[in-house]
Amino acid sequence: MDNEQSDSKKRIRKILFNVLKATVKATIFYVIYFFVSSVIIGPASQLIPGIQQMIEAFFIVYLVLMIIGDLTSGTIFQHFFNAAKALFVMAYLILSLNGGLFDMTVENINLMVDLRLFVVTAMLLSLVGLAKSVLQAINYMSQKAEPQLI
Repeated sequence: MDNEQSDSKKRIRKILFNVLKATVKATIFYVIYFFVSSVIIGPASQLIPGIQQMIEAFFIVYLVLMIIGDLTSGTIFQHFFNAAKALFVMAYLILSLNGGLFDMTVENINLMVDLRLFVVTAMLLSLVGLAKSVLQAINYMSQKAEPQLI
């Protein structure tokens, strides 16, 4: 009876800790986004139409995946959501940057920027994050499968 109460208290503490951790991380992430949005993205949105909506959509989806990943901390689902974050970043970069070639016309000037090197670098970093998530999931499952030796 006491073991069951102790286990339930530990689970409740762990859940509350995960909720607190997710709340703090989300708050810090939002403050950083708000600062960057007001200082950098605000003036840039006049030059590049649609950039603010693009960044806000990325921020919302990434924040939701981050919060869900923190709430599922200590389970296999945490690693699934971390892998989903890495895949989302890769897909969003490719789709939003049109594969790395960005062109726009301002008055009579046609501006084309080649961002393929940036996209390749970001893809490689995202692949490292994806590999890390997969390896962590494998490690988690192997620890669950092996009997605990004391």
